[in-house]
Amino acid sequence: MTPLHRIAVIGNSLPRRCGIATFTTDLHKAISMSRADLETSIVAMTDPGQAYDYPPAVAFQIKDGHIDDYMRAADFLNAGRFDIVCLQHEFGIFGGEAGAHILVLLSRLTMPVVTTFHTVLARPTAKQRAVVERIVDASSKVVVMANKGRELLRDVYLVPDDKIEVIAHGIPDVAFVGSDAAKARLGFAGKSVILTFGLLSPNKGIEVMIDAMPSIMKRCTDAVYVVLGATHPNLVRDQGEAYREGLMARVRELGIQDHVVFLDRFVDLATLLEFISMCDVYVTPYLNEAQMTSGTLAYSFGLGKPVVSTPYWHARELLTEGCGVLVPFGDAAAIGGEIANLLTDDVRRQAMSRRAYAASRMMTWECTAERYMSVFETARHGHRPRVFARSDMGLPGLRGPRRRICRSATSCRCATMSACFSTRCIRCPIARTAIASTTMPEHCCWPAPSTIRASSPCRRS
Repeated sequence: MTPLHRIAVIGNSLPRRCGIATFTTDLHKAISMSRADLETSIVAMTDPGQAYDYPPAVAFQIKDGHIDDYMRAADFLNAGRFDIVCLQHEFGIFGGEAGAHILVLLSRLTMPVVTTFHTVLARPTAKQRAVVERIVDASSKVVVMANKGRELLRDVYLVPDDKIEVIAHGIPDVAFVGSDAAKARLGFAGKSVILTFGLLSPNKGIEVMIDAMPSIMKRCTDAVYVVLGATHPNLVRDQGEAYREGLMARVRELGIQDHVVFLDRFVDLATLLEFISMCDVYVTPYLNEAQMTSGTLAYSFGLGKPVVSTPYWHARELLTEGCGVLVPFGDAAAIGGEIANLLTDDVRRQAMSRRAYAASRMMTWECTAERYMSVFETARHGHRPRVFARSDMGLPGLRGPRRRICRSATSCRCATMSACFSTRCIRCPIARTAIASTTMPEHCCWPAPSTIRASSPCRRS
């Protein structure tokens, strides 16, 4: 097989400030370094009213609300003869209802698509479900970062198990070091440092951790809680700095100003790793169970930091076998008690740190890139180029719920023509009777059933 030569990644990109931008940038860099002769590019999503000084790796920009940009991006990718497109999907970064504009781009691509789902909703709205199902149909493979994501795709969205890959969130490959040197450099020498980093928003549970600090200080008088990160840009746009100001007011109310430090900045990777290196305990007090992945958790785990966390999905999977501690959601007393236990027990804390570091070695970006490259090769091997009857920015609306007609490892999962991206639907002999009475939507990109020979095989997308 001819090696892969050109790969494009679609998603937010630094210097845009969000977790997806950081992930897309890091994944692109890791993939580009995995092969000497590989050409890679980013197609960057740009939010309304913003302009970013993107690096040369960003070859094309899409303004998320401009549907014509999605069409032009597809034409750019096709003309550039990219071998694979890797789509980073998260709700809120694509235009249209439930992000439906991305379907315009996918409908025009001729190369295989591998989609990474950063969130998989257990209870999607009808429109969210429809968009996700059509993205799945347009993808040769889909990737999630936790086994919970595989479970939801399989059970809620009826995605065949052999189409799903679980690849852990990547982490920097850095040496296992103590915290004292970094504390001295950052001005926290002699302190027991608890750290949370990331863009501030109400679902992060920072207020719960602040309420836990007085109980921690009773047992560890030198404890300091460092909150590193700017307020989420969307929150600033809608509410200003009201959330941060409320947190600071709570700190003053508790009289713990000397023990809570807010660092309002978006830091580069080197600075971030320095802050993680200095902490004694990392805490993710998130309030929402339905968080399938957390880059902040992955990074701190990868640097071998003891983690105290609420039991959201990613934390439950990662913090096993003594690599961390789980506490109930919104329980300041429990969080405070577990953090104080770790800060006052050096032997236990250091053992947890070593276990976390050892367990994370297969999560380095180098390993993650190799996993993605393997998935890309598999996707290309099974891909048959799409042939369009027409290219049109219009997309068909759903005409009813998806239903399974066949599903097996050697056959396929078919649906009504409501999911008209799927070559499986109109080419599967079993499904053909189901769609014979279905009116073909005017803007459907696929040939009408009458153009398909009776002997045409059922194909995987």
